[in-house]
Amino acid sequence: MEETQRVDEIGAQAGRGLRWSVLGNLITRAGSFAMGLVLARVLAPDDFGIYAVALAATQIVMHIKDVGIQAATIHWRGRLEDMAPTATVLSFAVTTSVYGGFWLFAPVFARMSGNEEATGVVRLLTSIILIEAFTAVRSAALLRRFQQDKLTLAIMIGFVANAAVAITLALTGAGAYSFAWGQVAASLVTGVLIFFWGWLPIRVELNREIAGKLLKFGIPSALGFGLEAILVNSDYVIVGDVLGAQQLGYYLLAFNVSSWVPGIIGTALRYVSLPSFSRLSEDPAALSEGVRRSVPVMVAFVLPPALVMAILAHPLITFLYGERWDFSAGVLRWLAVLMVVRMLISFLAVDILTGLGATKTTVLLNLCWAVVLLPSLVAGAHIGGIRGAAIAHALVAVLVAVPLALVILRRVGVRLAPVLPSLVRPAVAAAVAGAVMLAMERLTGAGPALVQLVVAGGAGVLVFVMIAVPGAVLKKLVRRSA
Repeated sequence: MEETQRVDEIGAQAGRGLRWSVLGNLITRAGSFAMGLVLARVLAPDDFGIYAVALAATQIVMHIKDVGIQAATIHWRGRLEDMAPTATVLSFAVTTSVYGGFWLFAPVFARMSGNEEATGVVRLLTSIILIEAFTAVRSAALLRRFQQDKLTLAIMIGFVANAAVAITLALTGAGAYSFAWGQVAASLVTGVLIFFWGWLPIRVELNREIAGKLLKFGIPSALGFGLEAILVNSDYVIVGDVLGAQQLGYYLLAFNVSSWVPGIIGTALRYVSLPSFSRLSEDPAALSEGVRRSVPVMVAFVLPPALVMAILAHPLITFLYGERWDFSAGVLRWLAVLMVVRMLISFLAVDILTGLGATKTTVLLNLCWAVVLLPSLVAGAHIGGIRGAAIAHALVAVLVAVPLALVILRRVGVRLAPVLPSLVRPAVAAAVAGAVMLAMERLTGAGPALVQLVVAGGAGVLVFVMIAVPGAVLKKLVRRSA
């Protein structure tokens, strides 16, 4: 009873934060989608391929830039004001060192990716970590206080700057640099707002005891998240090296579409899941109850869009980006499978383990995943091109990552058995909804892409909701909307 009350209390705070995070992500992702439509018609696939290399580099350095100080700040047991000065000094020192090292390494990274001309874009785009060095602790403070509304608003305002700069530069012929300068502008605007809204006393101090505690938690966390970034972005490097910039451009487009749900729901969830699981981890029973509630909700959210992407990939790509990008559809089908696994592991299991303080287990999980994935991607790209790389990524995720995550969660004491009964309805709903989508897609196959999406996709999603969501919950939702 006590653990249920604790879960309810933290859940209420997290729920408010999650609503703000999802709303902000929906708006910014919708804006990013609109911006992507414009840029896809202005820029060439080669430009997308160069940007993909820079994006992969940025995602990697973003996860290791502060050796996990931000995650350690969220998890900190004690007064935030006592540790913030030391955390800020550590974050700034490590981040500037990482950027300096990667600035020198950029030509090698670009060559490894088969796009040596991407060096300048890599150096520019990765510079956003220098801005975040000043705001990492304050961002963590906002998350720790469940003040996602302020963080979300800062990100949304930053996106406006991103769109204005990127589209303007693309129209003037800046190519892949338009993406990078847009991101830099967004980081500057967002960083200024977070600096003031996430207010903490401005002090410079390096307390060895506090630094030791932060690094003990942070370094394994950073390694885990860094490996996660490699897992997500390694295919960019391998596809670019094996198949070239144009094929990488097609792959990037499909990967971007498959990342909509992780970008909207997953990122928003991470804003609240890390502080929530950190608080719940103080009571093992409360943590297990939180997991029992979280997993079915996550599965119910992620399966419908995954079905649409997997079954209706061709009409989806054609309608959104035009027929010249249809080659990306065969990739999207398999990346939809990867999307489901990413949501369950990268945005749930890893956050649970981090909340428990078991950061070394996240390193083990992602390291084992990476060891199998990298050679599989090389083989897949050589055998089946960009579709082969996508198939390899999906199969390794399902056959290696999922079983390993379940074993690790069980060993750290997270009870998984109570979750299983609540997964039956979403699983049945997905099977039936998928069959409905396939049938309707064949009936409307000769029609326009929009008709296929509306008829087949709409029918499938409706069937999923009718089966997966209990009747009492549906009635409550109907009453609220009336």
